[in-house]
Amino acid sequence: MLQTVRTFLGTEVDNSPLVLFRMIFGFLAAAESFGAILTGWVHETFVEPKFTFTIIGFEWLQPLDGNGMIFYFMAMGIAGILMMLGLFYRTSAFVFAGMWTMVYLMQKSHYNNHYYLLVLMSWVMLLLPAHKSNSLDAKWGLTVSKNTCARICHWFFIIQVAIVYLYASFNKMHADWTLAKPIGIWFQYKADYWLIGPLLQEAWFQHFIAWGGIVYDGTIIFLLLHPKTRKIGFILSVIFNLANSAIFQIGIFPYLMIGLTIFFFPPESIRQIFFPRRSKAFPIQRTLSLGWTYVLIIYFSIHLLLPLRHFLYEGNASWTEEGHRLAWRMMLRVKTGYAKFYVVDKETNERERIKLQDWLSREQRSTIAGQPDMIWQFAQRLKDEYAKEQKDVSVFVEAKISLNGGKRKLLIDPNVDLASVPWEPFRHSDWILTYENYD
Repeated sequence: MLQTVRTFLGTEVDNSPLVLFRMIFGFLAAAESFGAILTGWVHETFVEPKFTFTIIGFEWLQPLDGNGMIFYFMAMGIAGILMMLGLFYRTSAFVFAGMWTMVYLMQKSHYNNHYYLLVLMSWVMLLLPAHKSNSLDAKWGLTVSKNTCARICHWFFIIQVAIVYLYASFNKMHADWTLAKPIGIWFQYKADYWLIGPLLQEAWFQHFIAWGGIVYDGTIIFLLLHPKTRKIGFILSVIFNLANSAIFQIGIFPYLMIGLTIFFFPPESIRQIFFPRRSKAFPIQRTLSLGWTYVLIIYFSIHLLLPLRHFLYEGNASWTEEGHRLAWRMMLRVKTGYAKFYVVDKETNERERIKLQDWLSREQRSTIAGQPDMIWQFAQRLKDEYAKEQKDVSVFVEAKISLNGGKRKLLIDPNVDLASVPWEPFRHSDWILTYENYD
């Protein structure tokens, strides 16, 4: 069985889908980078804040001073254009992959699943021979021109996309989503949308979107894989993702998902439509090396298991956030509420309430209340800042949160000194209060 799979994935086939996706990916990478500058996202996320909330363990990774992050994103945009053109491909792909990964690790006030997916895709694109044809590298002799690639170069994306969609469907199968609670909250702020605003306020339409999301995410892969339903799946993918883009405005993610559908079509079809002047590339039977086979088994095993880790923690991940990231838990919750921070001088017992506006940007203040890891990080920040004034302090937090429109409840134990507790990455933190019911 393993030998058959290795032969199937190792066989050399027409590389047109991979080449076309290189162009799409490079364009979207540039659009994400330059768009972040033009929309003010870079300024709001990296320039305005005094510090950023990194992925825990990467606190040393802070933004460049002044307008440094503007130039940083410009460099990523240029790397994206070079990838699209296939010029100095390996170098430009490495630059974008490395820089975008640092962006992902550097901040989480704006967390979106497509940021994580873009990290994975950028490193994979670095490894694949996407520049072997229809590229400036091939035209100018900077690489050996080739019209084929191993079939795994296409099937890698099919498997990766399947994991994303199937987990997205699985994660939506809970009461709040099926009752359209988060969707109802989001849509109430979109009543003024041109043409569709009134429709978004209708309860029946909100339930249609909720259940439609479950069905679409759970079936689209199978529709695209089957030759008789592939065109239907493609049309549904375009409609679904364009609707997501129009309603939720989530950057390049919908367009990336549309672009990935090209891997489900026969390579010859992609060649005939997009590269008609290219010579036909016949399949050449090869066998995927045993080393790469093990690498792929390990990679996909990790990505199949990682989204399940929240079951190892106590409580609901949408509430505690433990195991929420890296798990394709897309758009499952809306949190509202507040977090009050109190610093207590251990020597004098003097208690001071922190004015968050003096420390955090508007976006950070709106996000921190529902994020226990960010609350803990800010407590450590306060402890370090007061230590500069030769003060040994405790930090207590009163955070009351509503999940998906439910009753506000305490998220953090207000009697625990967060400045003195360590972060527990592999077990539930007892100071995060858990509730199973939100009604």
